[in-house]
Amino acid sequence: MTTSTTSEPSTGAPLLDLQALVVSVRRRRRLWCSMALLGLLLGAAVAVMLPPPPTAVTKVLVTHKEDQPNDTGTLIRTDVALLGTTRIAGKALKTLNSPDKPEDFIQDYRGTGLTNNLLQIDVTGDSDAQAVARAKALADAFIADHVGRMWAAAKAESEALLDQRDRMRDELARVNKSIGDRSPESDPKSSASIESLFARRAELNSRIAEFDQRAAEVRTGTPQVITGTQIVDAPRAVQHSLPKTAVTNAAIGLVLGLVLGLALAAVGTVVADRPVLRREIAANLGASVIAELRRVPRRSIGLWQSRRTRAARERLTVTLTRIVRGSTEPVSLLELGCAHSASAIALNVAEALAEEGPMVVVNGLPGPELANNRRKLGGPTVVSGDIVASVPQQARRIGVGSVAPGTAWTDLQYLGAQTVLVVRAGHGSAAWLHTVARQLADQRIPVIGVVLVDPDPRDRTDGTLWDGLHTALRGQYERLARQNGTGQPLTERLARQNGTGQPRTERPSMPTALVPDSDQEAR
Repeated sequence: MTTSTTSEPSTGAPLLDLQALVVSVRRRRRLWCSMALLGLLLGAAVAVMLPPPPTAVTKVLVTHKEDQPNDTGTLIRTDVALLGTTRIAGKALKTLNSPDKPEDFIQDYRGTGLTNNLLQIDVTGDSDAQAVARAKALADAFIADHVGRMWAAAKAESEALLDQRDRMRDELARVNKSIGDRSPESDPKSSASIESLFARRAELNSRIAEFDQRAAEVRTGTPQVITGTQIVDAPRAVQHSLPKTAVTNAAIGLVLGLVLGLALAAVGTVVADRPVLRREIAANLGASVIAELRRVPRRSIGLWQSRRTRAARERLTVTLTRIVRGSTEPVSLLELGCAHSASAIALNVAEALAEEGPMVVVNGLPGPELANNRRKLGGPTVVSGDIVASVPQQARRIGVGSVAPGTAWTDLQYLGAQTVLVVRAGHGSAAWLHTVARQLADQRIPVIGVVLVDPDPRDRTDGTLWDGLHTALRGQYERLARQNGTGQPLTERLARQNGTGQPRTERPSMPTALVPDSDQEAR
């Protein structure tokens, strides 16, 4: 396939890929599921190990002189604040004959304004009887304090009105005396002054009557306010249901644990920067994804594998067998985070090629994945990497190694002149994938393709590179150029032949069969 020769860097890449973030968080479901389960268990344990103390509740109807239909709840909030004062707490303790301190008793109860005039009091105690007694004493103390304040306010207002009335009466007496001292035969010029005195007397009589009426209204309205303040719901013990409390606490713990687990998974994903999508892994390694495969468990039984998994493994074996058979140089499988899967793939390919002639598997893995393999009659031979020089020239060989941190990069060329990377999705960071691609390019080991192990089943991204000659392909083109007997890269020769001065970007002819575990096949 011929594609464009220019490969411009992606300048519009988002700072945070939400698709990759969602996939990574979903792959870390063990973390947030464990956190959710832990929160559920802790919530249920708290309900069992720390049961709520005995509690009593009562409701008090509180009337205010300043009640208005459009009140926003300021008055009832003031009553709630007054309930939490040491004065009311001290009066309640005095009624109970309790030696507790008011400051400590305040911590054992709370008030809640249900409406503008309804106050609920919740009180805890050592027993239900003590809690009920405390609630009754608190309600009575609050009502007595409220009534006392209402009486005091009414009395002060009434006395102020009566004082104003008395001052008006004194002034009225002086006006009446001034009117009585005037003689009927007085000068007509003083008639205007007499008329003003009569007007002033009428005004004073009116205001005195008004002050008398207002004082009477204050004295009359206060008993109504005081009578309206009363206990409307007698103190009673609150019955706690242990199963209900446990279920409620467990649900709260489940939600909190789930939220915390999702947050930790998201933060860990962003910090770790471990690619999980096909397009990200292909871009970081500079090679296309040629197959996908589920992760092979260490103790797997063939009958336990689904039909789709077995079919995917068979297609992958056919693809890699064709690659190894058509290559004139040894091919290696280099794993990253999936040594067991890589060794299983290598053995399957070797067994398929053993029917055509001697087959040797060079074990370069640091672990025991291939060390304890028993040779079957007519099957491939597994040798260690230190005796690879003794392998007969006529025998085909396939190397199995690792590109995990700590790899001896110079030893990889003895496993194979070209390689297939077997990478577990989400295992290596983006920086390490870049390191692998750079080191393989420096060792002149071209990457045929990438086998993605344990991919996300909902991944719909494309893992095929179409633009530009990447580092791994550059090494392959240079190797082809050396095989053709020229000292120049093949790309430069093609450019001169085309007369364009630019190389044509043609991907080498090789079988590429994607073997996804899902029904979708990326092309």
